[in-house]
Amino acid sequence: MSGGLMALLDDVAALARVTAASVDDIGAAAGRASMKAAGVVVDDTAVTPQYVQGITPARELPIIWRITKGSLRNKLVFILPAILLLSELAPWLLTPILMLGGSYLCFEGAEKIWSKLSGHGPKTKTPVVEKGKAAEDRMVGGAVRTDLILSAEIMVISLNEVAGETLLSRAAILVVVAIGITALVYGVVALIIRMDDFGLHLAERSSTTAQRIGRGLVDGMPKLLAVISVVGTAAMLWVGGHIVLVGLDELGWHGPYGLVHHVEVLVHDAVPGGLGAALAWLTNTFFSAVLGLVWGAVLVLVWELLPFGKGEHEAGHAEGEAHAGHGTARGAHGPEHHGRHSAKQPRPSDGAPPAEGGSSAVR
Repeated sequence: MSGGLMALLDDVAALARVTAASVDDIGAAAGRASMKAAGVVVDDTAVTPQYVQGITPARELPIIWRITKGSLRNKLVFILPAILLLSELAPWLLTPILMLGGSYLCFEGAEKIWSKLSGHGPKTKTPVVEKGKAAEDRMVGGAVRTDLILSAEIMVISLNEVAGETLLSRAAILVVVAIGITALVYGVVALIIRMDDFGLHLAERSSTTAQRIGRGLVDGMPKLLAVISVVGTAAMLWVGGHIVLVGLDELGWHGPYGLVHHVEVLVHDAVPGGLGAALAWLTNTFFSAVLGLVWGAVLVLVWELLPFGKGEHEAGHAEGEAHAGHGTARGAHGPEHHGRHSAKQPRPSDGAPPAEGGSSAVR
């Protein structure tokens, strides 16, 4: 009896070790898969705060929570079953689909640079100033539809990293990736959109130090978002270019990847130790980003030559000018709505009127 019990305990312990190892493997694989989706993640984090532009502060976090649930639904209900089925029935399609996603990243990154250099900013999302549940539902619906594209890229990139795993392992890893990335993106977004509220709260304190920190937080948020936007653009070009580079190699055109790999090996061998490995990775990253920029520029040029592409750019530019003129007119006729915190500006102690323009850092 005791021998049977000991054998059972040994089996349970062995099963526990296997389970723990499987969990560790899933976690490690999910981490590797998530890293390759970094470009989309950073861009998603930079884009999402604009969806709550013009919204009452009390509704910001509930709206972000609704978008978060929609993003999870996109990844787990719609995208995950589709790409798992595709990976089983037609795995050869994954590379072309992945290259399409990479090309889209290159296009987005190059378009951001082109818009900055040309002065024709991308079409901005008009803040929702009307009130009510219908307006909020429309905004959330638009955000979730946009998230569907970004989520599809994240999941396909992640799937490609774990394509050699079993079906159940792929499913488990992608579930972890979906939940983890969604929590990361929208958690950071929630912190960003509330950071200026916290700064305003500190600015209203009696302590000089608290006021200084509060003003620094409010003034620093636009700079933080600008940095995130730049990093997101660079990450899109790097990730998109690398996807296209590897995809070309897998489809049979080995020249570009072979050249980059050759230079990478030369750099690695020229510098010994960990520094050589780091420089080799940077070399690969640099050439991937250059390829992403060149390929993205070609796509932007083609898009600009198309009638609807050119029309959209002109419409976006006209819309931006119309918003600028509308803002000027409002400023001339009275401060109807100067940022979402205009009613919460800290009152100056000397009785001077508050500075016009509000202090919303995110918006």
